[in-house]
Amino acid sequence: MSKNELVSKIEALNEWEAIMEEAKEQAEAIRDSIKAEMLAQDTEELQAGAYIIRWTSILSNRFDTTGFKKLYGDLYKQYTKQIASRRFTISA
Repeated sequence: MSKNELVSKIEALNEWEAIMEEAKEQAEAIRDSIKAEMLAQDTEELQAGAYIIRWTSILSNRFDTTGFKKLYGDLYKQYTKQIASRRFTISA
C-alpha cells in the first residue's frame, strides 16, 4: 500500500470516527431526555408503545485496589500479573 493510500485511509477513518462520535452524542442526548421524563414522572419503569423503559438503581460491591495496595503492598504485588497488549494509534 502506498503512502497516498495510507493517508487516504487515515482521512476516511477520521471522518467515520467523527460521524460515530456525533451519533454517540445524539444517542446520549436522547437517553438523557428519556431519563429526564422518567425523573419528572418519578418512575423507574415506563411503557411506550411496544417498549418498556427501565432506569433502575443498582448496588454493587467493588474491590478497593488502592486501599488494599496501601495496606498490603507485598501481597498486592504477589497477585499482580503483567499483561502484554498492543495499542493502535494515529497521530498528526
